[in-house]
Amino acid sequence: MPELFIPELFIIVVGAVFVLAGLVKGVVGLGLPTVAMGLLGLVMLPAEAAAILLLPSFVTNVWQLLAGPDVAALVRRLWPMMSAVFAATLASAGLITSSYTSIVTAGLGLVLLVYAALGLLKLKMSVPSAAEPWVGPVVGALTGIMTGATGVFVIPAVPYLSGLGLGRDDLVQALGLSFTVSTVALGIGLWANGAVPLNQLGMSAFAIVPALAGMWLGGWLRSRIEAETFRRWFFAGLALLGAHISWQGLAPAF
Repeated sequence: MPELFIPELFIIVVGAVFVLAGLVKGVVGLGLPTVAMGLLGLVMLPAEAAAILLLPSFVTNVWQLLAGPDVAALVRRLWPMMSAVFAATLASAGLITSSYTSIVTAGLGLVLLVYAALGLLKLKMSVPSAAEPWVGPVVGALTGIMTGATGVFVIPAVPYLSGLGLGRDDLVQALGLSFTVSTVALGIGLWANGAVPLNQLGMSAFAIVPALAGMWLGGWLRSRIEAETFRRWFFAGLALLGAHISWQGLAPAF
């Protein structure tokens, strides 16, 4: 934790970050790891932020996964993609814990920028069913590499899953499945690389409570604000955050 060294301040910052990240997830159904990694990335190394993210991400995504209509059918359809996500995340988890922290930080910012641009432009994929058996594993592998390098597991998994033509409930459940697999694989990868110390696990456990509180607040807000307005502000803010984090990573090179 290079900048936050006052324990009380650190706890407040982590709590506030996960309330906000949970709120976003409660309103739009995703965004907790993206927001949490982006904001925590302002004050600590990506590997440290990813370690704190593990438990709240796991709990909220399992909750989202089990709330859907048919987990078994979804697993049967998506297991090739999920297997690739898991394997690629494990294989690339050393990137986020490497000594190339500036490159990893810049990469995190760029991922946030790409995700924000896709959201603002409303670009959508359409995946033919005949292509799904081979496109799924490719997308899974790319998602795993991005997860292992940056701790963010939305690109390209979210656009791909959105392009499968799933119903709303099935899509939310599919996102929960993808995020759960990514979180588990990232946790194993971080642990294997010695990046999950006990103090980070304790903070990760603490973060579950504000994350769930934020999700509850987001669910309450969902019916009281226009979803499209919230979505635009969310992606615009994410773009600014991504630009700032990218500059943080690239600035030492200039």
